[in-house]
Amino acid sequence: MSRSRTVAVLAHRKKTLGGGLDELRRRVTAEDVGKLLWYEVPKSRKAPKKARLAADEGADLILVWGGDGMVQRTLDALASRKVTVGIIPAGTANLLAGNLGIPADLAEAVRIAFHGRERPLDLGRLNGEHFAVMAGAGFDGDLIKEADRGLKDRLGRLAYVWTGLKHIDGKAPRVRVKIDGTTWFKGRASCVLLGNVGTITGGIHAFDDAEPDDGWLEVGVSTATGAAEWARALGRMVAGRSDRSPFVRMTRAREIDVRLAAPMTYELDGGARTTAKRLRAKVVPHAVTVCVPA
Repeated sequence: MSRSRTVAVLAHRKKTLGGGLDELRRRVTAEDVGKLLWYEVPKSRKAPKKARLAADEGADLILVWGGDGMVQRTLDALASRKVTVGIIPAGTANLLAGNLGIPADLAEAVRIAFHGRERPLDLGRLNGEHFAVMAGAGFDGDLIKEADRGLKDRLGRLAYVWTGLKHIDGKAPRVRVKIDGTTWFKGRASCVLLGNVGTITGGIHAFDDAEPDDGWLEVGVSTATGAAEWARALGRMVAGRSDRSPFVRMTRAREIDVRLAAPMTYELDGGARTTAKRLRAKVVPHAVTVCVPA
């Protein structure tokens, strides 16, 4: 590896892993780094500006320290730019890292970032913003919104269980979903979910055939309402294929257009956004390059 390589670290300073940012700096500087750029932010929404700055400064490798929200904001800013990303999973769920086989181990994550395999990954783009793991509205969006209100910091993954129990009796509004220009679903649905990988919020393996570099987005609609139906749907996800549940329909597409009868909260990679009556999404093939285990 050449000493001329420029490496940037983009860190959420409130997240922790191993010996923290001091250990991260020691391990990064032990590698062949010509120039080190170091950026710390107090919240993930501050990451895009720093990510673009790092790319403009000529960074060849950008290490992202944080959870899925931090990674999503960074990848959104770096989509289609010629820079490689290394993920240091210091967040609550770390879904993208988990799907890619990157462990929540500081030493190993740094080793993968510098010596792993560079893998081009697709991103989804929904209402103008990229996501790497999933996007959803309805039950999923409400769950994320409630978990974001300080619960994730206090309860970790249990925040999703707690909020899920609160929203499990939610209503199912009317929804129309078009895939690649054809109406695929029309009726009442409690959740609409788009996936780029298999495992989603709460560690649920929702999309059995998903691959983050296959040029497709997975599309799922749940019609489950009430505790009994949701228990059957989630039980099917745990015990077998998700698409065999009577309350779940699944397919895949390159472009998705979702129209909702009433405004609903939507989420991207575990981060709540605003409410919307229309969600327009498409896959962006090989939008980013991420270091994964060799």
